[in-house]
Amino acid sequence: MTDWNPSQYLTFADERTRPARDLLAHVPLAAVRRAYDLGCGPGNSTGLLVARFRQAHVTGVDNSPAMLEAARADCPGADFAFGDLSIWLPPDVPDLLFSNAAFQWVPDHLGVLERLASCLPEDGALAVQMPDNLGEPSHRLMQAAAEHGPWSEKLRMAATARDVLPPVDSYYRRLKPLFRRLDIWHTIYNHPLDGVEGIVAWLGSTGLRPFLAPLSDDERKGFVGQYSRLLAGAYPLQADGTVLLRFPRLFIVGVR
Repeated sequence: MTDWNPSQYLTFADERTRPARDLLAHVPLAAVRRAYDLGCGPGNSTGLLVARFRQAHVTGVDNSPAMLEAARADCPGADFAFGDLSIWLPPDVPDLLFSNAAFQWVPDHLGVLERLASCLPEDGALAVQMPDNLGEPSHRLMQAAAEHGPWSEKLRMAATARDVLPPVDSYYRRLKPLFRRLDIWHTIYNHPLDGVEGIVAWLGSTGLRPFLAPLSDDERKGFVGQYSRLLAGAYPLQADGTVLLRFPRLFIVGVR
C-alpha cells in the first residue's frame, strides 16, 4: 500500500483531533515524565500531549515516513521515531501510552495492548481510541462497491486490512486483570460534511486507502463513482446541503 498522505489526512484536522482531545481529557494523570503517542500520524495528537504535560519527554511513533516528516515539522516539542506497533515496545519505562485511531490497523491489537499494558509501571496509564465504524454504511457500501465491478478481483482482500473490533466485554475480560482501573466507552460523532464528496474526501486518506491503492487511475475513478452513488442513497442531504457522517469510536483508558 502507498504511504499515508499527511495533507489529505489533515483536511479534517479538527474533526480527527477531537477524539484525541476527548481521550486525553479522561487520562487521570497529574504529571507525566515520559509519554508515547502510538500511531502519531502527522503529530496532531502528539501536540496535545506536549501541551498538557509540559515537563514530559513525549515521543511519537509511526510506521509512515511521510507522517513522521510532517509531525517533526509541525510538532517541534516532541521526538518522533519509526516503529511497527505490532511488535513495538517502549525503549524506556512510560508513564503514559496514548493512541488515537491507530490500533484498528494492527493485527491482534488486543494481544498487543495486553503486551503494552504489562510495560507500564504502577500508576501508569494506557489510553486508546479506535474507530468502530465497519458496520456503518460508509464502510459496508465500500465493500459493496468493491464486489461489483471490473475491479472486484483486485479488491478481493481490501476489506481484510482492518478487523472488526471485538465486543467490549472481550476488552474488559482481557485487560481488566492488568489494571486497577479500566474504563471503556463508545462515543458517536456526527460530522456534517459537504455531500457524499465530503465522505469520500474524509475516507480517502483512511478507510478507502486499501480499496484505492490496488487500482489504476481509470479503475479508481470508476470505483469512486460507484461508491459515491451508493453513498447518496444512504446519506440524505440536510437542509443546509450537508450530509451527516455518523462515526462511532471506542475509547479505553486503563490505570495500573
